[in-house]
Amino acid sequence: MHHTHRATTLITVCCLALLTACTDGDDQSKPEETPRTAPRLGQSADTVGVDGKGAVRITPDTVVYVHKASTGMPEHDLYAVVTFQAENRSDAPVTVATSKGGFRWKAPSGHTVKAGNSKGAARIAPIGFHDGGPAVQPHTFRRNTVAFDITDAEKGGALVYVDGNGDASRWTIPTADSGTAVSALKSALT
Repeated sequence: MHHTHRATTLITVCCLALLTACTDGDDQSKPEETPRTAPRLGQSADTVGVDGKGAVRITPDTVVYVHKASTGMPEHDLYAVVTFQAENRSDAPVTVATSKGGFRWKAPSGHTVKAGNSKGAARIAPIGFHDGGPAVQPHTFRRNTVAFDITDAEKGGALVYVDGNGDASRWTIPTADSGTAVSALKSALT
């Protein structure tokens, strides 16, 4: 019995020695963050309204690139026009932060422009895609568009929305016309 106890102790010491030798003793490793994939058209982001009030769900669903709109020619190469839905999930009216914060276009190069960055882009409001101003009544939604005057090289990239708290939501935007309302939006823009 004395030999069994000594053998068990010897095996335990050897196993601990092997485990210690296999590690470098630096147990301060940090977990690697998993990169978060940006949502795509049709996917929603939960945000807040102006001054952090209310709960608003923003869902961009279509992007088209046009070289001309009813508002005229772009100052750069083309307009990128994005349709989105702003859903008020609160019990009181909410003002969406489209003018205070709002939408930005971040090109693949990193260059960023605000929505309505030229006279023509600022005036784009296609019929059937513009439900009015930024105030959204309780438990309803507004459909709207934002337009950016960009170069051909700036197609694709990310649509960024900055809410009333200054928090940013991002969507990956394809380099070609895409979404649920491409033909209707193109028709409304001419």
